[in-house]
Amino acid sequence: MSDTQSISMYDEVAEVLDKLRPFLQRDGGDVELVDVEDGIVKLKLVGACGSCPSSTITLKAGIERALLEEVDGVQEVVQVF
Repeated sequence: MSDTQSISMYDEVAEVLDKLRPFLQRDGGDVELVDVEDGIVKLKLVGACGSCPSSTITLKAGIERALLEEVDGVQEVVQVF
């Protein structure tokens, strides 16, 4: 993947996260985009989301599903700490 493709994928991921962010913030949490590399999106859940027992469900069923649907090339979303 070229640098141009990486940058545009990063921007696309950031755009989708901006759409999802109000839902996370409503519950006292948020998400930070750490990196996008080879189709792997690395996110850090912060605030209430960082310590929530449902954070894995939020990450996989919510955020990952949205990114897979809306951004070509995304293969997986992983949480970093």
